[in-house]
Amino acid sequence: MAQRGIQMDQEKLCCSICLDLLKDPVTIPCGHSYCMSCIKSHWDVEDQKKIHSCPQCRQLLIPRPALVKNTMLADLVEELKKTGLQPAAADHYYAGAGDVACDFCTGRKLKALKSCLQCVVSYCEQHLQPHYESPAFGKHKLVDPSETFQENVCTRHNEVMKMFCRTDQKCICYLCSLEEHKGHDTVSAAAEQTERQKELGVRRQKIQQRIQDKEKDVKLLQKEVETVIHSANETVRNSEQIFTGLVYLIENKSSEVKQQIRFQQETEVSRAKELQMKLEQEISELRRKDTELEKLSLYEDNTQFLRKYPPLPCLSESTDLPSSGTSPPRYFEDVTAAVSEAIDKLQDVLIKEWINISHTLTNVDVLLPQAEPKTRDEFLKYSHKITLDPNTANQQLQLSEGNRKAKNKRKKQSYSSHPDRFINRSQVLSQESLTGRHYWEVEWSGLGVHVAVAYKDISRKGDKSQFGNNDKSWALDCSDDNYEFSHDGICTSVSGPESSRVGVYLDHRAGVLCFYSISETMTLLHRVQTTFTQPLYAGLRTYGFLGFGSSAELCEPKD
Repeated sequence: MAQRGIQMDQEKLCCSICLDLLKDPVTIPCGHSYCMSCIKSHWDVEDQKKIHSCPQCRQLLIPRPALVKNTMLADLVEELKKTGLQPAAADHYYAGAGDVACDFCTGRKLKALKSCLQCVVSYCEQHLQPHYESPAFGKHKLVDPSETFQENVCTRHNEVMKMFCRTDQKCICYLCSLEEHKGHDTVSAAAEQTERQKELGVRRQKIQQRIQDKEKDVKLLQKEVETVIHSANETVRNSEQIFTGLVYLIENKSSEVKQQIRFQQETEVSRAKELQMKLEQEISELRRKDTELEKLSLYEDNTQFLRKYPPLPCLSESTDLPSSGTSPPRYFEDVTAAVSEAIDKLQDVLIKEWINISHTLTNVDVLLPQAEPKTRDEFLKYSHKITLDPNTANQQLQLSEGNRKAKNKRKKQSYSSHPDRFINRSQVLSQESLTGRHYWEVEWSGLGVHVAVAYKDISRKGDKSQFGNNDKSWALDCSDDNYEFSHDGICTSVSGPESSRVGVYLDHRAGVLCFYSISETMTLLHRVQTTFTQPLYAGLRTYGFLGFGSSAELCEPKD
C-alpha cells in the first residue's frame, strides 16, 4: 500500500506537458502545475494569438500570468527523487522513429493520437482533449495521425487544401481556386469525396457481386469435383462388374466347352472300347475254329477224316470299323477352330468398341460451362479427327480418303450386310461418338449435302431415317442457293453467305449445336440450344441425280 501511495504521489508530481517529473514547478491561476520551461514554451506559441490558456482545462488566462516557483512542490519532487523511483511516464508514450509526434508537446514529444483536418495539427491524448470538450471544435474532423498529414497544406499559400479542381484533377486551396484555377470546374474536397465515395460504393458492389459469383462457382466446382469422384468410383465399380461378368461368361463357356469335349471323349472312347471288345471276341472265336480245322487237316485216314469232318458252318457277319477314307481323322480340331474364330470376333468387337470407350473418357468435361468460342483459334482448340463408319454407309456412297470422304455413286457399292447400314437414304455416320466439346468442318461439292449430328439409335430405313426428319438428328441442308435447318421433321430457312465449307461446333454438355459458313471469316448460320440425352455421331448425306453425285469430306480445319 505504501508503495502504491508513493506511485500515486509520483503521478501527481508529473508535468502534463512533458509527462516527466516537474522541473522548477510553477502553479498557474487555475491551479494546475507545470514545469516552468514547459508552460513558458506553451504560452510563447500562444503569444501569436494573444490568448493564453491552461493546456489541461483550457481556461483562458488574460493577461499572460507571471510565473512563480512553487517551493512546496519543488521540495516534494526532491523528496521523490531521493527514493530512487523512475518517472511515471513510460517510454512507449513518447514518439519514436516512424511515429507521428504531437505538434503541441515541447521538449520530448509524445505520440500523436489524432490529427485535425481543420487545424492541420496532430495532437497527443492530453492536447486533444479540447477537441472533445469544447463546442468550438465540434465541426473539426479528426483522423488517424499520418506522417504525410502536412501534404494537405498548399505549399504556395500555406492554406489547407479544401477544394478540388475537376479540370486538373488535383486538390487545391481556396486561394488557388481564385488564381491559377480560376474558371475551372472546382468543388469542395468534401463534395468530391462524397461523389467518389458513391462511385467507390458502386465499384465495391460490383466487386462484391463478382466475389459472390466466383464463390458460387467455387462451391459449384467443389460439388462437381465430388460428383466426378463419386461418378468415377461408381463407373469403376460398374466396369469391374461388367468385365468380371465378361470374364465369368468366358470362363463359364470355356468350362462348358471342356465338359462337352470330355463328354464326347467318354462317349467316343466307350464306343471304341465296346467295338474293340466285339472284335477281340470275334478274333477268339475265329482262332478256336481255325485250331479245330487245323487238327482235322492232320488226319491221314480218309475215312476218319470224312467222319470227323463236320459240315462247315457259315461264318458270322464280321464287325468292321467305319471307313475313315484316306485323310487322317480330325477329332476335336474343328472345335479348336470354332473357339478360335469366336475369340477373334470378340477381339474385333472389343477393339472397335474400345475406341469409343477411350474417346468418351478423353472427353469427360469436369469444368463449369464455358463461353462459346469467338475466334477461329478458339474453335480449333476443340478440333478432333473424325472418320466415317463403313458399316453405316448406304450402298450408294463410296468412302475414300481414309473413310473421311463420301461420294454419291450411281452404281451400288458391294458392302456386306450390316444392321447399322442406312437402307433408303445415302447417309453415313461417324465411327467416333461425340460428347464434350467438338469442332469439325465439312467440304462439299455437287448438288448439295446434309451436314448433321444424330444419335446411334436413329432408324436405318424409311422416311424417318433421313437426317432432320426425326427427333434423333439435327441437320443443315446445304445447296448452291440456300440453307435449311431441320429437326423432327420441322424445317427452318437459314440465311447466310454461300460457302462450300461448313463448320460445326458441338458442346454436348451445354446442349449447344452451331453451324458456321466458312470462308475468309466465320459466319454463324444457325444455333441450337437443347438437351442431348445420348452421345452424338457426325453425319453426312449426299444428293445424287441422273448420275450426278455430290460429295462431302470431313476435312482438316484450315488455320
